[in-house]
This record gives sequence, C-alpha cells and structure tokens, in this order.
Amino acid sequence: MLMKKKSAALLLATIIAAIAGLGLAVADEGRGPAAVDSARMARQAQDGTDWVHDGRTYSAQRYSPLDQINAGNVSQLGIAWYDELDTFRGVEATPLYADGVIYNILPWNITTAYDARTGKRLWTYDPKVPREYGRYACCEPVARGLAMWNGKIIIATLDGRLIGLDAATGKPIWTTQTTPSDMPYSITGAPRVFDGKVVVGQSGGDLGVRGFVAAWDADTGKKLWKFFLTPGDPAKGPDGEASDNVMAKIAKTWSGEYWKLGGGANAWDSIAYDPKLKMVYIGTGNGSPLSWHHRSESKGDNLFICSIVAVNSETGKYIWHYQMVPEEDWDYTCTSSIVSADLQIKGQKRPVLMQAPKNGYFYVIDRKTGKFISAEKIAPANWALSIDPKTGRPNIDPTKHYGLDPVLLMPGPGGAHNWFPMGYSPRTKLAYLPTYESGMVYALDPNFKPKPFRSNSGWGGYTGEALKKRIELMKQATAMDKAYLTAWDPVTQKAAWKVPLPRHGNGGVMITASDLVFEGTTKQTFAAFDARTGKVLWEMPVQSAPVGGAITYMLDGVQYIAVNAGWGGGAAQVERGAGVEMPRASARLLVFKLGGNLTLPPLKPEEKAPEPPPVTASEAQIARGATLFAQTCQICHGQQAIGGVKDLRKMTRETHSKFNDIVLKGIYKEKGMASFTDLLKPEDVDAIHGYLIARANEDWGRAPTSDGTGPH
Repeated sequence: MLMKKKSAALLLATIIAAIAGLGLAVADEGRGPAAVDSARMARQAQDGTDWVHDGRTYSAQRYSPLDQINAGNVSQLGIAWYDELDTFRGVEATPLYADGVIYNILPWNITTAYDARTGKRLWTYDPKVPREYGRYACCEPVARGLAMWNGKIIIATLDGRLIGLDAATGKPIWTTQTTPSDMPYSITGAPRVFDGKVVVGQSGGDLGVRGFVAAWDADTGKKLWKFFLTPGDPAKGPDGEASDNVMAKIAKTWSGEYWKLGGGANAWDSIAYDPKLKMVYIGTGNGSPLSWHHRSESKGDNLFICSIVAVNSETGKYIWHYQMVPEEDWDYTCTSSIVSADLQIKGQKRPVLMQAPKNGYFYVIDRKTGKFISAEKIAPANWALSIDPKTGRPNIDPTKHYGLDPVLLMPGPGGAHNWFPMGYSPRTKLAYLPTYESGMVYALDPNFKPKPFRSNSGWGGYTGEALKKRIELMKQATAMDKAYLTAWDPVTQKAAWKVPLPRHGNGGVMITASDLVFEGTTKQTFAAFDARTGKVLWEMPVQSAPVGGAITYMLDGVQYIAVNAGWGGGAAQVERGAGVEMPRASARLLVFKLGGNLTLPPLKPEEKAPEPPPVTASEAQIARGATLFAQTCQICHGQQAIGGVKDLRKMTRETHSKFNDIVLKGIYKEKGMASFTDLLKPEDVDAIHGYLIARANEDWGRAPTSDGTGPH
C-alpha cells in the first residue's frame, strides 16, 4: 500500500513537472498564469514565492522574505540560464515572475515570456512601436517594467499605448491610446496596477508637453480618471478631468505664457499606492522649459513640478502634495522610487513615504497627510542653503538661480539619485540606493526660442568670457564625480555605510531576508553586499552593467535571482570621464541559483574608432553647430558629443558621407533616427556635421584650426 502511494505521488509530481515545462505551471488557485488579484497582492508581504509587481509589493520596498541564498552560501551562486536580448540599447526593466514564468520587456517594448526553470521562450510580442518615437525618448527607447493582473501582462509603449496581453499566449486582449498623437509624449516608466486599475504617466517634459497621470481599467482598458500636473491655457477653461478642483490653485504659482510648452512635470517613472488609504502617490518631473526664467519669468513655485502628489485611487481627486523643489531650475526631477514603510520616529509609529530624488536630499514624509517629517543631504547639494524643519520648504540660494554668468551647481542633472530603484529592509531598517556626487555648470541662453519636439532647456549660448568660465568650472564638476551604493537610515537621516563604485549608472537594488543586497555595478558585475555592513560577499563579472532592478523567486524549492544586464540609457549619456563608451556585450537576461554553472561567451575586443575626416568648417560654423547640437542632438548623443546612444565622434567615412540623408531624409528611421526636417535646415545640418568632425579630431589628439582649412 505504501509503495502504491509513493508511485501515485511520483506520477502526480511527474505530470505537474511536465505541465510546468511547457510553461503552463499550475497557477494560483488554478486560474491560469499571472492570476494576480487584490487578495494575492495582499499575501505578497509574507509570501516570497513570486514577484508580481514592479516593487514586489505595493510598498515598493523591493524586499523579499526569501532567505535560501544567504551570506554563508552566496559564494556558490552561479548562472542557471541566460537569454541573449540582441540589443546594445539600455535594458532598464525589472522583470516579473509568477506561476513558473518570467515576463520581461526590452527597448521598443518587445515583451517575452520565459519558462523560469529553463529559459525557454514561451512567446514574444512586438507592439511595432514606430521607430521615430526614439527621437522623443530622453534617454533611449527604454522600458522600465511591466505589470500583471487577472491573467494579463500589461505593457505601456513608447508611443503612448497601454496593451493588455494574454499571459498564456502573448496575444493582445485590449489596447488603449493614452497620450495625444500630435505631441512628443512617450512612456518609458513601468505601468502599475493597483487593485485593478492601471496607473501610468509619461515622459516628454524636455520637449514641450503638459504632464498628467491617468488610470485605466486593467481588464478592459477603459479610462477611469485623469489628473493633470500643470495648469493649462486659462483661455480654454477647465479640462473636465479629476484635477479640475485644484487647477485654479496651482495656476497662481505660474507666470507668463507657461502653457505654450505645457509646463512639464511629467510622471515619467515612480508611482506608488497605499491600499488602505486608497491613495495613489505621483512623483513628478522637471519643467518645460527646464529654465525657470524661460518657463515662468523667474516667478512662482510652479506646482506640481518636482513634487509628490497624492490623489484618491477611485476618483483621481487631489488630496495633498509636497513639493521638494519649488522654483525648479536645474532638471531636478522627483520621479525616483517612492517607498512606503512604517517607521518608529521619536517614539511614535509613523506611516511614511521615502524618496531620494535628484536634488541631493533624502525625504521622509507622512504618507497619510503629506506632512514633512525630515530631509537631509545624501550627496553634495548647493542649490539650497537649508530646508525649514517645520514646513519642509527649501531656502533656495538666490545666487544659484543662474543668469548669463555660468554657475556651478550640485548635484548635476544626472542627480544624486535618479530612477535606479531604491529598496528598504524592514529587518535592518535601512534604505539602499545608488548615489552619485556630481555638478553641472548652468547659464541662461539669451537667444533661446522655445519650440516643441526638441529639447527646451533654455541653458547654453556660452561665448567669450562666459565660455572660458564654463570650461574651468566644468573641470571642477568633472573632478567631483563619485558614485556609491549607500545604506541610509531614514530615522536618523544618516548613512549607515557607503561602498565606493565606479562612475554613474550603478543599478537598482533588491534585498532579501538573509540580509543581502543585490546590485548591478558599473564594474560590469552583479554583486551581493552584506546589508548591515556593506561588505562585498559575492561578485560576478557579467560583461555589462545591470542598471535595472533584480528580482528573486522560489520555484521547486529553489531560490532564483534574475536581472537584466544591459548598460545604456541616461546613465551612459551623462557619463563623462574619458569620454569612451564602456566596452560591453549585448544585453542579456541573467538568472542565477546556487550551484549554477553556466559561463558567458568571451567579450569581443573593442574596435578602434575610425580616423575622422579633416576639419573644413570655419570656427563660426563649428560654434553654430555646437549650439544646434546641444539644442537638438545632445539628448540622445551626449553632452559635447560624448557617448550617448551612438557616439558620433566614431562615425565611419561611409556614415559621414550619408550624414545629411540620415538627419534630413530619415534613411535610418527603422533604427530610431527619424528625420529632423521639422527642426533643421540643410545649412543647420552642415554646421552640426562640421562640429562633430571637429569634436572627433579633438579626441584624436588634433585641434581644429580657426581658418576652416583643417588641422595642421
């Protein structure tokens, strides 16, 4: 009888394993793959089996209760399987896992489901995003994640669509256009599902749009509510949306014809939720234009730029806001991770939100009321003299509101902490995040003319003595660059420890109950740190810098860790240093387990940059080309033409010969390089080309002459 029971059990186990091997693992309550609902989300805090939400739970702590992998055995961690993603673009997504399947999303929103045991691709869906939308994405056509709900995988595409995919087949169930098609909106952040509602913002603040967040039914794609984040044209009256009851109030904080470029404040990444309070928390972005002077005549706080805004999840109605950076002038977005926790502060248990935005401070605020609790510098920051301990309002240094004379500001526009996901451990009571010490030189462009569909900073126009001063100040800014993985105590507002790491762009974090912190680094490694001391316990070279957040899951009694290793995006573009792009492999999805023994193929040697053509443009043409490049091209191809999506100093002679056709005719449209005939004339393109040739020659060790005859 005992033998029969064992045989039956073995047969049942074999059948289950066979089904799972086909990517059809028995799902939660037998309802099929990705069977996520409110009850399952409520269990996530205790159940570490899955990773079904961008931050794992609604708290977005990126903390897992799994502890099979620990300090004693993490040295045995190795690659269980990996998948070649066939792109050198930045891969910034946090994958999701449920019911034996990993779901991942790549640039251009190409989405794939994998058997989580073997790495076998189960399905792939390509939404066919028009490649010209790459022009509207600040920092490559990236996607930072996806969502799942009730048997669906939900993606937000670069061209503004929300698409609900059947989790079993990858076929679309519903599609909704969330943004106007006649404006340069794009979506790069992960959509979030909160109790059956998909909430999503968008990017485009640099290019002249009005930010908003909207909620959609996760089962049908039907619009539920919409909340604008800046005031509209007063001549047009109310919008007829959830934000109407607060628009008159925030319009009083603006001046001039601010609506012509939309105002910005786009919620391009972090959006959070409290299921008990029924509040959605929106982290907002920079203004449009970036310069406060050009945006609002150097007047007013400009709500809701660089703020956290709380709205009712059912209606979208305004509840409270806290603005980190009134009078925002330096591209200090507040779209970084918004993490919830309950902290013991001065003997009282407080429900809080934590955020470390670009501006160099770590904030703790009451998530029920929006009341300021505390903020301290997490990196050098000189834009504010102090922060009022009662109101939380910064005392902005008036000398840092720049004019025509260049001024050195800290942090730079890359921020002390950018989008790279932050985490929090309820065990150690510490937050973990990559931090960056940096500076940037700012001055107003007196000839700035705002224009939609291009970067509208309002900065630049350096000539003469201002140019000389900027060059010297930028040397100081470059010299101060430092990067760390930081453990931060949000109660004492002090660093518990900091681990130095190479240059900007170290990845988001994931924490486990065994007190391990996992992070991808710009050493091109994936590493595990002791959560209490910062000691490196394990580190593996992975031939690229994993910038997105890792996940962990339990399957068949085995704990796995998965992360995308794909260097790129904004981190690569703001990189300075020697101006040499990090040699790397194409992107991969890497999955680890104890005893994993796969090895990666050797990295191909970097090819030497081709010798550039001689300089023939005049000094005046080169100077004009530099200005046009900064206005039109820098957003993708890097400051001073260093790095970016494609380092244009490294063009081949063949590419140089096609330069005008690439820029004006859009012959590389399918690669994401659309035509710029709406912004540039042939003589403009010639000037930009002349500037790029001069830059290439500079970095070949040859200086361009001023007489237009080329190098001596």
